[in-house]
Amino acid sequence: MNIVTRSASRFYRGRERTVESYKSRAADIQQAQLKKLLRQAGRTEWGKTYDYGSIRDYATYAQRVPLQTYDTLKGAIRRMMNGEAGILWPSVVKWYAKSSGTTNDKSKFIPVTPEFLKNCHYQGGIDTLGLYLRNVPESRFFSGKGLILGGSHSLSPLNARAHCGDLSAVLIQNIPACVNVIRVPEKRIILMDEWESKIEAIVQHTWNRNVGNLSGIPSWMLVLIKAVLKKAGRDTLTEVWPNLEVFFHGGVSFDPYRTQYEALIPSKKMHYMETYNASEGFFGIQDDPADPAMLLMLDYGIFYEFVPMPESGVESPAAIPLEAVQTGENYALVISTAGGLWRYRIGDTIRFTSLFPHKFVISGRTQHFINAFGEELMVDNAEKGIQTACRQTGAEVNGFTAAPLFLLDKAKGRHQWLIEFEKPPRSVDEFARVLDLSLQALNSDYEAKRYKEISLQPPEVIPAQKDIFHLWLKEKGKLGGQHKVPRLCNNRAMLDELLALNRTLQQS
Repeated sequence: MNIVTRSASRFYRGRERTVESYKSRAADIQQAQLKKLLRQAGRTEWGKTYDYGSIRDYATYAQRVPLQTYDTLKGAIRRMMNGEAGILWPSVVKWYAKSSGTTNDKSKFIPVTPEFLKNCHYQGGIDTLGLYLRNVPESRFFSGKGLILGGSHSLSPLNARAHCGDLSAVLIQNIPACVNVIRVPEKRIILMDEWESKIEAIVQHTWNRNVGNLSGIPSWMLVLIKAVLKKAGRDTLTEVWPNLEVFFHGGVSFDPYRTQYEALIPSKKMHYMETYNASEGFFGIQDDPADPAMLLMLDYGIFYEFVPMPESGVESPAAIPLEAVQTGENYALVISTAGGLWRYRIGDTIRFTSLFPHKFVISGRTQHFINAFGEELMVDNAEKGIQTACRQTGAEVNGFTAAPLFLLDKAKGRHQWLIEFEKPPRSVDEFARVLDLSLQALNSDYEAKRYKEISLQPPEVIPAQKDIFHLWLKEKGKLGGQHKVPRLCNNRAMLDELLALNRTLQQS
């Protein structure tokens, strides 16, 4: 550990004691967050509407303020974007994270207040580094450069008063100047809008630099890595960046890509660390390399609530606070934040693996699942099933999606899986069989519907043409950045488009 890295590690020790208190003071920390949020927003238009000044406890807050979605808040957000102060948050908000989502709009614009930028998103980055240095005392983190692969949307003006971009673009634009000293490439390149040109420029400016750490979404970072290897004429990234030691990743599950990363970075000193940093907030950090679950970050200006998945589809679902959650259950995440989101249903689902400290895994999206036959298949089931099938058949997967197929003549159906293989399995039929058995082992509802094929016939796996998901996203104007193809859909609209594209690619 060099002197700069050692100094940074010492700097974090005070903060480490606070994070350690999550084990014993989780409920107290969260209640303090709620009281502070209500106090800060008491004089806003929203705070006056719901009389925040008279709220003294969580029960009153939950009873008085309805659960929100982007559709219910977008009118207020639009006014904020036009320069009005005191709507959802006291100050004028100049920055908005542009995010695609499951709303009636093409894009969501999530307010990023100065307070939330500093105390949530940037604090999350500091804590991630601090926990990494704690876990890897031999690190030489500050001896190399950090490469952040950000979003595909550069900052653009919404009007004279506000700008928007992918969250990564907002973060990089506002990042302290000292951080730019240890980061590559220069801001001009990382904020380029056109994805393919940006990848080319990043490669040109970084392939011969001393890169020591990577940050980004696994699927898109893999595209960059392969482009770097092509430019350098090398087979592994350790030959290009011998001092590479860690990849901070998030956005999609890392498990389907792990084998490819380990093959391209065959180094015993390489580490992988997951974070959960969404447009709406920084929620979790993998604090233990041996445990894939993430620590729920409790003091970032976020108050958490959770809707049990059986409640999620009802008109007025009941939410519960952190102290009422249990392990092993799927919950839809609800947040109130210093970014001006109040009882906001983010659309992600999580499952706690431990309490005190509260650690969790992302289990999917509230609208990304398959339950056409009562099987309640979640994204984490799908990703684990794919991982098992890859391991047992020697396959490697770049991407996949699945949807139900209704066999009306048989009054039952099956799941169709469109899978782009980096390395095909020995047998596609065997891959499908292992996937099916794995899903049955992971999900009792799926197993019940597969029993004697009562409702579900065996899944059908359709190999996809190379780069099909990239091409489909490009057609939609969503190439790169935080955009990704949903793993599961409960209807066939997207899969039918992809299958049509797959047939066209086969014929060309």
